Amino acid sequence: MPEIKLTDVTKRWGKFYAVDHLDLEIEDNAFITLLGPSGCGKTTTLRMIAGLETPTSGRITIGDQVVFDSAKGINVPPNKRKVGFLFQNYALWPNMTVYQNIAFGLNNIKEEMPEFDMEAQKDAAILAALSTPKEIVKHIEDCRDKNGKLDEKKAQLKLIDAFTLSIYGAEELFKLKLHEAADLSAAGEAAKKMYVEKLERSRGAHASKGETLDEEFAVCKDGTRKMSVRKLSKEEVDLSVRRVSRIVKIGMFMDRYPAELSGGQQQRVAIARTLAPEPQVLFMDEPLSNLDAKLRLEMRYELQRLHLETGSTFVYVTHDQMEAMTLATKICLINNGVLQQYDAPLDVYNRPNNLFVADFVGNPSINFVEGDGRQSEDGTVKLEIFDEQKVAFHSNESLDLSKWFLQRDAEAKAAKEAYEQRLTNQKEVEKGNKDEVFRYHISKVEEDDYSIPEEVVLTNENFVLGIRPEAIRISPEGGLKGTIYGAMPTGMESTIKIAVGNYLLTGVVFGSTLFQIGEEVRFDIRGEDILLFDRQSGRCISAGSLKTV
Repeated sequence: MPEIKLTDVTKRWGKFYAVDHLDLEIEDNAFITLLGPSGCGKTTTLRMIAGLETPTSGRITIGDQVVFDSAKGINVPPNKRKVGFLFQNYALWPNMTVYQNIAFGLNNIKEEMPEFDMEAQKDAAILAALSTPKEIVKHIEDCRDKNGKLDEKKAQLKLIDAFTLSIYGAEELFKLKLHEAADLSAAGEAAKKMYVEKLERSRGAHASKGETLDEEFAVCKDGTRKMSVRKLSKEEVDLSVRRVSRIVKIGMFMDRYPAELSGGQQQRVAIARTLAPEPQVLFMDEPLSNLDAKLRLEMRYELQRLHLETGSTFVYVTHDQMEAMTLATKICLINNGVLQQYDAPLDVYNRPNNLFVADFVGNPSINFVEGDGRQSEDGTVKLEIFDEQKVAFHSNESLDLSKWFLQRDAEAKAAKEAYEQRLTNQKEVEKGNKDEVFRYHISKVEEDDYSIPEEVVLTNENFVLGIRPEAIRISPEGGLKGTIYGAMPTGMESTIKIAVGNYLLTGVVFGSTLFQIGEEVRFDIRGEDILLFDRQSGRCISAGSLKTV
């Protein structure tokens, strides 16, 4: 599968930037999720790669092929990019059977491709099945009902899956009637001899024309495959349909119509139809959003298995962070058209780049706690949180805050200068949907009113701590005091709210402990994944541990 590369890709309508100068590399055989809130630009990004949306500027390559380049005027149409697209709405033809729905796209393919001797290929597949005649009989006999009547159609489907045959090959194998033979061994040998002779005749016919057949039964002339612009034969279409139906396990539904299928089965048909033409890349735009919670979970496992079995590159759009965390090899998190982070799921969760990423990923959500303070000579950052509680933040790595702030200011200045320089280009337009530092939420018992907040003058002594719910540990020796404000037991764990003065913290306690609302508790904030953010820029400074002073 090919690598996908986006270089400085922008899509805007007027002054609204849906995608803002995006650079992204998707490795081959990756499972990438484009994650973000509604309207952030993830679907637009997907559609631009697929060719369904034309970028305003930039360059997109799929493998070695440049499919879009604004500078060179290249824009390869979607049908030439060899990509598959699975939409939120499955869009199955209601008047077609499952088989016809899957085969629809295959029947419309007409392009240059190798010539195959499909008759010889079918004979070879039957000959391979005949090496185990007892297996053939066993599969056929398994299709008898309680009265001993044989279901011929079911038997043929069994043979298709057992021996990787087309329906035409399965029908031919069944008609040999090995299951009715008095001497199975003799009948099997006679059938094998017949198909060996058929294959020899086929090879001889090609040899008379100066042609040969390779191991896949492609016709070769002078050592190279013969190519021609043609449509797929019925045998080729059937083999492709049967191949993908085996992958998604819908071989028994081929004669049904979409209305006769459940939501999960319709989803499998849509996936099979997308996989049938063997696309280089498979794009999925929130394909599970129409399913109920239980079925959605089952289909996540199916998509994971599908990714491994096909070896394809998957690019998956979702706003559900749980789907992104469980499915992806890498998460591409976007907000306001700007790439926020592109990392493995656990890296995004444990080491978010900024406040937005930390807030968006995680369920229950992360706790944000404002703190004011400065760095001591020993390297710890002494902070005051919850209005009066003093704590010390110990960074996991060597941290010099003064240098960090200098680098932050230098990078901000360089970004501003680069932006102003871009605006000197007549094709560039000032961004209407301005980028702002994420406005995080501090959970409180008594929430502030919703009037417009006063502008706060921030300094290098203003920080935000990010505390994941699992870092809150209740123990009698805890250094912090609070009151249980709410408790939701779910069996193996309980989600609790702890009030510390007017501030609320969300914690996850594992086990079947019951908590009473109003109960006083002591707790600690443990672990080395406590996050320290710069309040001014919203960027993550470091991860470390927290101790009460």
